[in-house]
Amino acid sequence: MFQIFTDFASWLIYDLLGFLPETKLGDALHFFVEDVSKIFALLLVLIYIIALLRASLNVEQVRDYLAGKNRGIGYLLGSGFGAITPFCSCSSIPVFLGFTSAGIPVGITMSFLITSPLINEVAVLLLLSLLGWKFTVLYVVVGMIVGMLGGLFLDSIRAERWLQSFAAKALANGRAQQTGNDNSAEVQAMSFHDRHLFAKTETLEIFARVWKWVIIGVGLGAALHGFVPDGWIEQHLGAGQWWTVPAAVLVGIPLYSNATGVIPVMESLITNGLPIGTTLAFCMSTVAASFPEFVLLKQVMQWRLLAILFAMLLVSFTVIGWIFNSVLFLL
Repeated sequence: MFQIFTDFASWLIYDLLGFLPETKLGDALHFFVEDVSKIFALLLVLIYIIALLRASLNVEQVRDYLAGKNRGIGYLLGSGFGAITPFCSCSSIPVFLGFTSAGIPVGITMSFLITSPLINEVAVLLLLSLLGWKFTVLYVVVGMIVGMLGGLFLDSIRAERWLQSFAAKALANGRAQQTGNDNSAEVQAMSFHDRHLFAKTETLEIFARVWKWVIIGVGLGAALHGFVPDGWIEQHLGAGQWWTVPAAVLVGIPLYSNATGVIPVMESLITNGLPIGTTLAFCMSTVAASFPEFVLLKQVMQWRLLAILFAMLLVSFTVIGWIFNSVLFLL
């Protein structure tokens, strides 16, 4: 799906500019171009599509289904959607904004945002080949439970009050749009040209707010990418003591990778003897709790919500790591 961005980065960095792929600078530049181009494309395409659908459809029924008495189902659906989408946290921002603009409760949206970087189809295939289907199913179930519990907790503390002003305004507008049948009728009566103009305006407004932070966040990640000495993690965290799991989480924070890019790292760590729970904790921290990711998420969340999300993720990764190391020991 994303091969076109890899090919474009290879052509630009290796073929046109002449950098060598085996050098750290060439690898970092390739990483930067690939991720920036991919995230820009996702921002433009997904925000436009979601805005177009929101202008075309009556989302009142969707919100009613995901809220109120069906809130538990909403968490499940949000987490399930996050599990099947190959997005890291920054790539999930367009969908996050689309859900928010549709008036969907923040907890359900956060269930998606938390689960999306945790569960990746490539990781599922890798674990299936290395450890079997039982361990793989446990990985998926635990990841979805973490997302659902996170959404429930954030709803219980009314986390929507800590969104950035434009995101909070989008949430309020989405809810206001669904307060009466007259508004719904107006939405249904819009021409395709009007819906296109609405989607185009919303896409450009959101993109104008976040594009520079994409470059800064991915640039930071690219600068850090590949500069950890080979074998350092296995050497210092491979003994399996209880403290190695939170240590692996902390080591992963300054690093950056997308969910697919971290898979070779995960495979290398597992095959070199690092316990599976420690490996998962490290890789999840790298994908979902790195500094570049939070530079991007800061654009839609205030510091308080960002800090709560950060603490939740670190605790979740640590607990997941301990669970998987214990299960592997028992097996």
